[in-house]
Amino acid sequence: MFSLPHTESMVSRIAYGCLAIGRQPCDDVRARETTTRILEAALSCGINFFDHADIYANGRSEELFGDVLRQDPSLRDQMIVQSKCGVRFEGDPKDTSPGRYDFSYDHIVTSAEGSLRRLRIDQLDVLLLHRPDPLIEPDEVARAFDDLYRDGKVRCFGVSNFNAGQMALLQQSLSQPLVVNQLEISLLHHYLINENVVFNQTESVQAGTGGTLDYCRLREIRVQPWSPIARGKIITPSANAAETTQAVARQLAIDAQTHQTSPEAIALAWLLRHPARLQPIIGSTNLQRITNCCKADAIELSREQWYTLFNTARGKPVP
Repeated sequence: MFSLPHTESMVSRIAYGCLAIGRQPCDDVRARETTTRILEAALSCGINFFDHADIYANGRSEELFGDVLRQDPSLRDQMIVQSKCGVRFEGDPKDTSPGRYDFSYDHIVTSAEGSLRRLRIDQLDVLLLHRPDPLIEPDEVARAFDDLYRDGKVRCFGVSNFNAGQMALLQQSLSQPLVVNQLEISLLHHYLINENVVFNQTESVQAGTGGTLDYCRLREIRVQPWSPIARGKIITPSANAAETTQAVARQLAIDAQTHQTSPEAIALAWLLRHPARLQPIIGSTNLQRITNCCKADAIELSREQWYTLFNTARGKPVP
């Protein structure tokens, strides 16, 4: 456990992402039963942080989660609940409307209120802006955040997929500190970590992440890696997977045997070993995989083990 930045709330080092809840076609009764089992498994493994978005399964993920809370309201006291807003699909609200991002005051407030209604809760612990909107007006976002905070509908705010400059631009207009940035990071998608290694090297021109991890550390913004096991590709790679992917899977298996644990746990332990105090978001609906992932919290990789995995993922030694 560690604290949610700028708050007194203690959160699990691993979070559960609810993207897959409600995506499988089945009747409501079966879907609720499945959701209940998933949440019970996560809670029993020590997870207390649950991540949503208003667009997950077109809102059904939040609805099913809310149904479980309605059946057992006591669960809410055991959870930190986060959701995201700002992505709008093609055809919303008109057939001619393009897919886009929307950080307008009305959309942020309406989306947050919709999440509260579907989740059947009175307050979101954290609300994130889902993906950077090129048309963002920071003062307009600040007004939406201020009203949601004042009305007790959202306790904390953050972003997702933002770089350092985008966070700095937004933060200068906000009354509240940004507490979270959700970013894709894994052994296969290691660019945010690799950036500091390849600085001033020829390879650095491919990075383009702008010191994002360092900015988050300086500002005490919790980085939440999404897709931390690369959608399972580094656990069970396909027969035609790239050699790097297969090499990472082999090394994870070796380290898992050394630590008498699962490859999933090693992949997450690699992230947890980073001093930025990352909070990986797992999203499997497989109960055994949830259990396997949570074993990462008890693993401390040595520097040698960490760098062996890093170099394997890079496909070459560090410079």
